[in-house]
Amino acid sequence: VQLQASGGGLVQAGDSLRLSCAASGRTFSHYAVGWFRQAPGKEREFVAAISWSGGTTHYADSVKGRFTISRDNAKNTVYLQMNSLKPQDTAVYFCAAPKEDSSWYHLLRYDYDYRGQGTLVTVSS
Repeated sequence: VQLQASGGGLVQAGDSLRLSCAASGRTFSHYAVGWFRQAPGKEREFVAAISWSGGTTHYADSVKGRFTISRDNAKNTVYLQMNSLKPQDTAVYFCAAPKEDSSWYHLLRYDYDYRGQGTLVTVSS
């Protein structure tokens, strides 16, 4: 599966932004998908994950209550709705997926096999 993230931009603190992760392939509904981010000079960080069906989601503590991950398998797309953005959310965000039919839990261990290019989110104070 090929993944492509989009939707980044420059926003002010408190604003909202929605990122999209578009996937190719007919079996997209068999892939768990996660969002990660990497700020300049910092380690890669897990943000959120969603199961194949969308029935299970998991968030990093730093974004819980502000970000929502969802998916539309008919459109082969996973979304990351980001509300109440903070300057510390500034980073390159990318989506990733483990092998087909693998659990979303792999994403918590940064264990993925497919990764899209990133999209830059900049939050000004």
